[in-house]
Amino acid sequence: MWLQQRLKGLPGLLSSSWARRVLIGLLVFLIFYWYLGSGGRWTFLSGSAMPGGAAGQCLQAEIHRWSSIVERGEGVYSSPEEQLDMPFVSGNGHILIDVDTNRLWVSSSSQPGSAPVHQTDYFPIIGVHLEEERAVVRANMLWFRKGAVLLVRCTSTAAVQSARDCVSIREEFIAHRSRPNVFLQRIHVSNPSDRAATLDISSVSSAHRSKFSSSLENLGNREVELSSGRVQVENNRMVLVVVVTKKLNSRIQVPAKSEFLENILSVVWTSEPIESSKLEETFSTLRDGAKKEMEELLRTEVNDLVLDHQKAWMDLFISGELDNKVLQV
Repeated sequence: MWLQQRLKGLPGLLSSSWARRVLIGLLVFLIFYWYLGSGGRWTFLSGSAMPGGAAGQCLQAEIHRWSSIVERGEGVYSSPEEQLDMPFVSGNGHILIDVDTNRLWVSSSSQPGSAPVHQTDYFPIIGVHLEEERAVVRANMLWFRKGAVLLVRCTSTAAVQSARDCVSIREEFIAHRSRPNVFLQRIHVSNPSDRAATLDISSVSSAHRSKFSSSLENLGNREVELSSGRVQVENNRMVLVVVVTKKLNSRIQVPAKSEFLENILSVVWTSEPIESSKLEETFSTLRDGAKKEMEELLRTEVNDLVLDHQKAWMDLFISGELDNKVLQV
C-alpha cells in the first residue's frame, strides 16, 4: 500500500520543473559514474564500433584480458577503437626494440645513460602471419609492471564466418633487464577453428638491411641466423653490431582446435666507437661472444629467463628507481 501511494504521487512530482531538473541531474551523474568506473570505455557500443567484422569481435575479447591490468594503472593499450599516440618500446639500458616500427636501437655501453643511443638498420622482430588471411586487426599493450610490450592480432580467412573461428596471435617482447644483450620474442597462436592454420614465419630480408649482412650457422643441434652491421657515429668512427637469433621453420602448421607456443631468443652485442682499421678484429670478437652467449641461453629454460627479467623489473618498482631507468637505453 505504501509503494502504491508513492507511485500515484510520481506524476505530480515530475510536474515540478525543479524535480525534473533534479532527476535529470541524477541520471547524468549515474551515467558519468558508470563511464568512469568502467575505465572510460563504452562497452555497450564497442561491439559495433570495433572494425574488422569477425576478427574485430575476436580482438575485443582479447583486449578484455587486459582490462584489469589497465584499471590497476599497470599498463596502457592502443587498439583500432582507441588509438594511443605513444611509442610501444621495450628497453633495458643497452638495447631498445620499437615494436611499432620494428627497429633496433643500441648503445655502445651497457650502463644506462652512459653512451648515446643509435638507431640501426636491423629489424629484430620475426614476422608471424596467417596464410590466406583476409582481415587482420591488432592491439598493443605496454605492461609497466612486467617490463614488456604485448601485441595481439586477430585474423580471419574467407572461410571464417564467426569470431569463434578466428586465429589469434599473441606476442610478448622483452628486452631482458638483467641480461643486457638478450631480446626475447614470445609467440602464442590459438587456432579454435575446425581447420588447420598455416603460419608464415619470416624476418625482413637482408636486401632491406643496407648495412647488415646475414648468414646461417649451427650451434650444436640448433640453427641460428648471425647478422652483422655497423652504425656510423661522430668523427668518422663506427659502432659495430652483431645479432644472433634462433632460427625457426619458415612455415608452421597449427592443427585445428590447438595452440602453438614458441620463444625466439636473440643476442645483441655492440662495440665501442672504433676506427675502420679495427673493423675485422672487432667483428670477430663480437661474433665469438654473441655465439657463446647464445649457446648458454639455448641450455636455459625460457621460463626461468622470463622470471629473472620480471624480478629485476619489480626491483625497480620497489627501489623507486623506475622513472629514471625505464626509458634509458
